[in-house]
Amino acid sequence: IPEIWSGKLVEKFYASTVLAAISNTDYEGEIKSQGDKVRIRTKPTITISDYEADMALALQRPSGNVVDLLIDKGKYFNTILDDVMDVQSDLNLLSMWSDDAAEQMKITIDTAVLAGILNQATATYNRGATAGKISGNINLGVTTTPLSVVSRSPASGKVEILDVILRLGQVLDEQNIPETGRWIVLPTWAATLIKMSELREAYLSGDGTSMLRNGRIGMVDRFTIYTSNLLPAGTGGGLAAGEYAVYAGHAHGLTFASQFSKVETLKAESTFGQILRGLQVYGYKVIDSTALAQAIVTKA
Repeated sequence: IPEIWSGKLVEKFYASTVLAAISNTDYEGEIKSQGDKVRIRTKPTITISDYEADMALALQRPSGNVVDLLIDKGKYFNTILDDVMDVQSDLNLLSMWSDDAAEQMKITIDTAVLAGILNQATATYNRGATAGKISGNINLGVTTTPLSVVSRSPASGKVEILDVILRLGQVLDEQNIPETGRWIVLPTWAATLIKMSELREAYLSGDGTSMLRNGRIGMVDRFTIYTSNLLPAGTGGGLAAGEYAVYAGHAHGLTFASQFSKVETLKAESTFGQILRGLQVYGYKVIDSTALAQAIVTKA
């Protein structure tokens, strides 16, 4: 029954993906197949004017932009379980394969989306060596000149990992991004540096137990911390060797929608066996680049 497999795969996908945590997925229910277009209406900005007695009021007709989210990407898997293997095995092989398919699908799509939003944050203000809409002097690093990051007590030319997080927070502050719902995605080695920083002491992190004891980082400077090994890195990720991208932002800025549009089992025609195959369609778009910030870092 296709619906059973589809539900199983979707559950597995969302249990392990970082995209569901850092993006809004409000438009997934409108997806039916690859090639769909979801029209997203954005809020208009209301102009506030000065008022004087007996003046004629200027009339404003607010209109928000319409952003099109294209579901133009798809990934599939196609497996076959020979009847002989099914009889001889004491395991539910199709169930096991579907679990792995969901995990591999997650890795593939996470990697594609995290690579696709590289350099999508607002230029000048939310990335680069002179970021900050107001200050204009926040160094978030650029490729070939990344921030060389250490855990604490940085020497000349080095940057403490907590300083990187604070800089990203200031960039979002200067764009008036809401404090509630902020996130940051770090490579795993950077998360280790946080655990080696001053925050490893429970009385400094504000937690009852040291993060070295419970392994959880939690929140730092209003950011919920996520880690991923799938962030763009090195020459394969469009950066220089040894460089990593760090993203911070609010779920409002990135929209992501995916759907297992086809999951089905059928009897093979050319042999005796059962085929399990699935198609996942998806699309993503940075709909507000001011709600996304980017740093380029390297391990000191």
